[in-house]
Amino acid sequence: MQTKTRMNVYFEPELLKKVEALALRRRVSKSAVIEAAVASFLSADASERLEAVFARRMDRLGRQIEGMDEDLAILGETLSLFIRFWLTITPPLSDSAQASARAKGVERFESFLQTLGRKLATGDRFLRDLSRDIDSQRSKIADPE
Repeated sequence: MQTKTRMNVYFEPELLKKVEALALRRRVSKSAVIEAAVASFLSADASERLEAVFARRMDRLGRQIEGMDEDLAILGETLSLFIRFWLTITPPLSDSAQASARAKGVERFESFLQTLGRKLATGDRFLRDLSRDIDSQRSKIADPE
């Protein structure tokens, strides 16, 4: 039977709260959390573990950046196609229609800005919605049942 020796230590209140929270999440005692942390700190392979943690974190960051690159590419392509389409189909306006078209453009732009503000405030993202739409369309094509 292995016996354990009692030891009193002092922690900053914030650190103790973190230890308690981790113990609750893992459903173990605070002593077990602290014992594992000290053992990890004192183990010979602590630097290897730290390197592995950093490697996992870097991999995750790399995947997130790749996703952002893809989103940015989609955004750029969408904007380019829209501008090309708009320039191709928009007929020139006569001088008499310019003022009313400008007023209508200002009104539409204000509406656009309000919609954009709402989307940004709620966290809704067009590209996320677009990705979901594309995925659902692909699923329908792959599984026509």
